[in-house]
Amino acid sequence: MLQVPFIRDNKAIVVERLAKRNIDAAKLIDEVIVLDEKRRRLQTELDHTLAESNTLSKEIGHLFKSGKVEEANVLKAKTGALKETSKTLTDQLNTTAENLQEVLFQIPNVPHESVPEGNSEEDNEEIFKAGEIPTLHKGAQPHWELAKKYDIIDFELGNKITGAGFPVYKGKGARLQRALIAYFLDKNTAAGYTEYQLPHLINEASGIGTGQLPDKEGQMYHVTEDNLYLIPTAEVPGTNIFRNTVLNETDLPVGITGYTPCFRREAGSYGAHVRGLNRLHQFDKVEIIRVEHPTKSYQALDEMVNHVKAILEDLKLPYRILRLCAGDTSFASALTYDFEVFSTAQDRWLEVSSVSNFETFQANRLKLRFKNTNGKNELAHTLNGSSLALPRILAGILENYQTETGILIPEVLKPYTGFDII
Repeated sequence: MLQVPFIRDNKAIVVERLAKRNIDAAKLIDEVIVLDEKRRRLQTELDHTLAESNTLSKEIGHLFKSGKVEEANVLKAKTGALKETSKTLTDQLNTTAENLQEVLFQIPNVPHESVPEGNSEEDNEEIFKAGEIPTLHKGAQPHWELAKKYDIIDFELGNKITGAGFPVYKGKGARLQRALIAYFLDKNTAAGYTEYQLPHLINEASGIGTGQLPDKEGQMYHVTEDNLYLIPTAEVPGTNIFRNTVLNETDLPVGITGYTPCFRREAGSYGAHVRGLNRLHQFDKVEIIRVEHPTKSYQALDEMVNHVKAILEDLKLPYRILRLCAGDTSFASALTYDFEVFSTAQDRWLEVSSVSNFETFQANRLKLRFKNTNGKNELAHTLNGSSLALPRILAGILENYQTETGILIPEVLKPYTGFDII
């Protein structure tokens, strides 16, 4: 959530930057300023009313002690009227504050100045590419055919148990999945991230805190009876560890990592580009999350990008990095880099990670602050990244490492799998 003082002081910049997202925010920004002025006016009136009421209450006490009962009763009547006024002002203030928050919830984060303009993924900017695209043997297959051939992932069984988008991993497929999770966690903890095991359901406050709620796209699974939500990513419970928290500046930076299943409704499209592991309703992911000092968050973002690069290079998968355009950047992010692995069998790029800096947008919702050297509370910056999302990484390994005799296992994973080939 954008900070109101920032909006007030930078109205033209906010409107201009949000226009890069193809959003005409001028009306919403004006509404924020009007509501904030009303809120501040009501707060001032309420403060004056309460102060006057307190002063009269003390005076009434003195009058009663002095035996001036009649004068005291006159003032009591006046304090009664002031209490009614303060109640009315409090109700108006609360309504105005709620209306202001509702408007603020509609405004996405302001894109960083480096974010390119654009409407969709076609406008994203490629900034890095590495790795050799392998030449596969004749008759090489996409991963959904390999999964059936080697009996390692059963999409039809998942469809029977739950529905489309809930695959069942079997035998060496399950072992490879577990190996990837353990490897990612080991890489992250070796880099200084503290491992957490996190809840897979969150309450409404947690969804609001990281920007998933209000859920305009209807992408979250909602357990209505308990008003809980299945997590779309470990980012949500992980970042909410710090909700309503004041850290010391010396505590920063904070880095955590965790593995969770992720649940997304992903309503919509069909076709080869969403077949198999390309798009799922339930999938596994290992996340890295950082809480940073505002002056160091973009250095931290670069470090996170380099960390994910190192993992992909260990796996020896061809990959590229995209700087997302404003129209493809998520609601809460100021700047996002996407990592994509090339699937030779499908002849297309598959997204495997997003690494983002949210600046103060999430921290403002979360009330996540730190006490600076002057002893004042200041909003921290939050960042997160997939390190990594498993379905398309697994698809990339199955497809790029396939041979005529089986699927080879990347060297770095062999100590985790206990086998060299499927």
